[in-house]
Amino acid sequence: MEATVNKKTLIAAVSALLALGALVAGCGSSSSSTSTATTESAEAPAPAEAGGGEAGGKEAVPSEAESLATGDIPDNQVFLLFTDKPAGYAVRYPEGWARTGNGNDVTFREKGNVIHIAVHKGPMPSEVTAIKGVEELHRSDPTVKPKAPEPIELNGQPAVKIEYSRQSSPDPVTGKSVPLVVDRYEIGKGGKVAVIDLATPVGVDNVDAYRMISESFKWR
Repeated sequence: MEATVNKKTLIAAVSALLALGALVAGCGSSSSSTSTATTESAEAPAPAEAGGGEAGGKEAVPSEAESLATGDIPDNQVFLLFTDKPAGYAVRYPEGWARTGNGNDVTFREKGNVIHIAVHKGPMPSEVTAIKGVEELHRSDPTVKPKAPEPIELNGQPAVKIEYSRQSSPDPVTGKSVPLVVDRYEIGKGGKVAVIDLATPVGVDNVDAYRMISESFKWR
């Protein structure tokens, strides 16, 4: 009788151990699966982030730090006053942007953002002269597509604004070009005309900063 009881006890103990082993194995398998899924979830967005930096990519509104990488001019950007004595004007531009050119043709650049100011002799700007100016660009760059011009005022100065789109020049490193939106302002005084092009990649919001820059322009 005692042998039978011991046998039954041994069988029960073995069964319990087998059940416990299966339970431990099941938990180990579940933990491994979760770890793999988490790793894949963390790595999966990498391609989207790489492409998200390109203009026109669909992405969340960038933070202040991320704006420096995407091309957005941050809200706390410092602006400096640039005075071009030979051309006879002054304008504000973002601190840290690279400046090239001089006299009647000056450019400020940062990532895909460009401020280009050219001054030449001519009559007071009009909607007709604005259209002709963009048409000349189109002859050398078929990607240029203008919208209708409109007469405006900048600091009480009569001006004409015309928006157009174009493809940027290929990046010297990647060879890629991105679509740009350009706000062009033509402002005249005393037989001179200033043509201000404010370009930004599609998908980048620099509306407020560019408005401030255009309104800061003054003849000297």
